[in-house]
Amino acid sequence: MTMFNMKIHNISLLVFCLAISPMGTIYANDSARGLQIATAADDINTGFVDSTVEFDMTLTNTAGDSVTRKLSLLTLEGIDNGDKSIVIFNSPRDVKGTGLLTWSQSEGSDEQWLYLPSLSRVKRISSDNKAGSFMGSEFSFEDLGSQEIDKYDYLYLRDEVLDGVPTYVIQRVPNYEKSGYSKQVLWLDQSNYNNYKIEYFDRGGKLLKTLRQSGFSQYDNKYWRAETMVMQNHQTRKSTTLTWDNYKFGNNLSASLFTKNRLKRLR
Repeated sequence: MTMFNMKIHNISLLVFCLAISPMGTIYANDSARGLQIATAADDINTGFVDSTVEFDMTLTNTAGDSVTRKLSLLTLEGIDNGDKSIVIFNSPRDVKGTGLLTWSQSEGSDEQWLYLPSLSRVKRISSDNKAGSFMGSEFSFEDLGSQEIDKYDYLYLRDEVLDGVPTYVIQRVPNYEKSGYSKQVLWLDQSNYNNYKIEYFDRGGKLLKTLRQSGFSQYDNKYWRAETMVMQNHQTRKSTTLTWDNYKFGNNLSASLFTKNRLKRLR
């Protein structure tokens, strides 16, 4: 899925041809098992076509002071490539109208453009800047793209009970240049593959951030979405909380909406 949908695609059928024993699936190695778990998580959230949602973004500094911004997210599911998405700031006034357009790529770095009303122009986010903070939050530009499966190498680490929930713990390592992370570790619910936790490690291998997701609800009897996401930066000691509301699917969003020219006209 994006960070928001945790979307991952394009897996070879070879993974599903592994032998079955009375004790369960036999995997060639932990890499194959990690890939299978990641693929299952993708499959359960594939087919939503498009979605819209509103959310609050609360930035909290080291002193505990907070500021909240209101935003909207529009997503168009990708067919031959990654998803396309637009994040629009609705308030407060100083950031209203700011928008981020993301074209997720199935391989390599995503294409992203940021519209700043104060400058009245669209700025392309270069690959060198994808690890940078998105509008002062603890989410990077890289975090806001859909996490396409071919962009990572996977490894199953262990089974673990997290807050009373049996989870699979897997590792994914970005295989594209300019990533701000050396690896990520994910905790996925064994029953429905909800992603409860992600640990992000910086390029030097040190723990940088932890994302916790909670309050999952199912929509259209298939698609799981979290109500709350909290990104804690262990190095800056700052955090960002996203609170999601009013998910809608099947909105007949046009592909022409997800373009640079339309970005500056969205409000």
